[in-house]
Amino acid sequence: MEPEILDLVSNDDQVIGSLDRETIYHKKLNHFRVVNAFIINSKGELWIPTRHPSKRLFPLAFDCSIGGHVKSGESYEQAFFREAEEETGINPRFHSHRMIGKLNPQDHHCSAFMHVYAIDHEGPIHYNVHDFIQFQWICPRLLFDLISKGSPAKDDLPILLKECFLCG
Repeated sequence: MEPEILDLVSNDDQVIGSLDRETIYHKKLNHFRVVNAFIINSKGELWIPTRHPSKRLFPLAFDCSIGGHVKSGESYEQAFFREAEEETGINPRFHSHRMIGKLNPQDHHCSAFMHVYAIDHEGPIHYNVHDFIQFQWICPRLLFDLISKGSPAKDDLPILLKECFLCG
């Protein structure tokens, strides 16, 4: 399998180079791009999956509805559309969606530069069984409280909940 190449970016999110994903993680770099998204139903609940136990990072942890790397030469929006279809079978072109946040490591203490999106959708969600093993619909505050009390979650999930749902 070919290595996944990601763009490296400056503090103002301008591309300054590229590097393979393994090296980026090995060197603990955070100047690369990712996308995250939340599927939201009409009750304001988030579709939150649990990561597959075979995942190298954060196995069996709560995750965003959708998330992934922005590949070298790809825009945030292109990555969002690709990841949404790969992980949930949802094509955002056919659903109401919007950007709900832009985060960066300097200001938000997150793992990378990221754009965060929301997709309005009631389900069903045909998720990738290699990525996730189960899911639940849950309100943002309750999810944040569960994570605060020790439920396993990806590191950025509580940051995203605070920035996109609980602070404004």
